[in-house]
Parts: sequence; C-alpha cells; structure tokens
Amino acid sequence: MPLVDFRSWLPRRFRGDVPVVPLVRLSGAIGMPAALGRGSLSLSSIDGALKKAFSVSGAKAVALAINSPGGSPVQSHLIFRRIRQLAEEKKLPVIAYVEDIAASGGYMLASAADEIVADRSSILGSIGVVSASFGLDKAIGRLGIDRRVYTAGTRKVTLDPFQPENGEDIEHLKTLQRDIHAFFIELVKDRRGARLTGGEELFSGLYWAGERSVALGLADRIGTAHDDLAARFGDKVDIRLFEPGRSGFLRRRLFGSAVDATTLVDFDNILATIERRSMYSRYGL
Repeated sequence: MPLVDFRSWLPRRFRGDVPVVPLVRLSGAIGMPAALGRGSLSLSSIDGALKKAFSVSGAKAVALAINSPGGSPVQSHLIFRRIRQLAEEKKLPVIAYVEDIAASGGYMLASAADEIVADRSSILGSIGVVSASFGLDKAIGRLGIDRRVYTAGTRKVTLDPFQPENGEDIEHLKTLQRDIHAFFIELVKDRRGARLTGGEELFSGLYWAGERSVALGLADRIGTAHDDLAARFGDKVDIRLFEPGRSGFLRRRLFGSAVDATTLVDFDNILATIERRSMYSRYGL
C-alpha cells in the first residue's frame, strides 16, 4: 500500500519542501515625519519588520522591495548597516527589487543587497547630496517685519533663511556636503565593486532608468520580485511580505473613527508632505 504524503495537505508555509523568501517593503522618503500615518522610513520604523524577516525559519534569502527617493543620509546608513548586520548574522543573501525609484538614500538601501534587480522603468542613482531652502530676508523687509535673534556663538544662525546669504556659511555647507558625498561614494564602490562601469559620472547626482542602470553596474538585471524569485527558487516559492506597522489602527483606537483626519494634521506634517511630494517630483514621479 503506497504511503500518503500528508505534507501536501498542509498550508504552504508549514511544508518543509517549499522554499521561503521573506520580502521586506521599504517604501517612502527616509527620515521624514510620517504625516497622517503615511510611509516614512527610519531605523525605528523598519527594524521590527527586518528582524522578523531575517528570523523566518528555513528562509533561502531575504528580499527587499524598495521605492524611495531618499532623504536623511543618517537614517539611510542606519538602515543599510542594520540590513548588513542581520544578513551577516543569519548568513542569508539579500536581493533588492527596485520598484518606481531607488535614488539617493534609496539607492543606499538597495546597495545593502548582494544583488539589485530593477524594472525597465525604475529610476536608480542620484548618488549625491543636496540641500535646499528659501531666502526670505527681502520678503520680511517688504512686510515691515523686524526679526530679533539672540545667540551665543558667532555662527549660530548659519544659513538662516531670514538673513542674507553669507559666503562663509555657504562654503561650510559645501564642505559638509563633500564629506557626506565622499562617504556615499565609498559605500557604493565597496558594495558594487567591479560591477560599476560608468566612471565618475555615476557619482555626479544623475540618475538612470532600469536597463541603463544595469549597463552602468548600478543594478544586476531587469526583473520583478515574483518572477525573479520564481526563476531562482522555483514556481512554488513562498514569498512572505513584511511591512512596517501602520499607525492608522492605533489612531482610530485612540481618537475614534469619527475624528476628522484634518484635525490630526499640524503645520510640520503639512510641510513634510509638501517636501516629500517634491522629492518624488524631482525624478518625474
């Protein structure tokens, strides 16, 4: 009498013959306030999902689904280091799948992976550092506003948007940017190595679509997460999605569903939303 394989009756996740790949979604601007609970990436927001993904029993690899225009260089590096730390601790390969965009700090996140896979229309690169502000000194003068600032320290109001630009302040900012840029370049070169073929233009702040990114060595191949993982681990691969916790449920529990969402928005969140939107629009998204 033939033996019955009862494993075929079990859900896929409980069957030892099915390859498992956790997929962590890294979506949003990095280090930005999360207005109305919308996605914003920081180490504190994503660490729980990363730890759970890397702890999945029997995982063959960990995949990252990346969709980020960048943001804070510090938070970008903290997340990068956490991914590398867990990958080395668990001895698991990491594969990054770029969705719409992995630019600036978003590309730093992708660089934490051993392989980078992009869609033909994905945008990758923008390896550089940018600072942007507005000069409001003439505006407050026309409005007759007298601004009063008192400091201890002659450079404490460096780059104050309500004062005229100062050449020394600008040079100080550019020195800071050059230091951060040099670190970013070193990190990308260390992770991508001989795969990079684009020369110094790669580090100019420019960005490219998928196929050109592969040719330049910023990505390894064109593909999507499901198709690429199925080709690598078989059609039965069990892709398990991990995402940062969302605050909407907690907000409803605290305030009740009848609360108008606009009452929970403060001025900082409005500005953060505008800035986040401008970060995406910089790449035509």
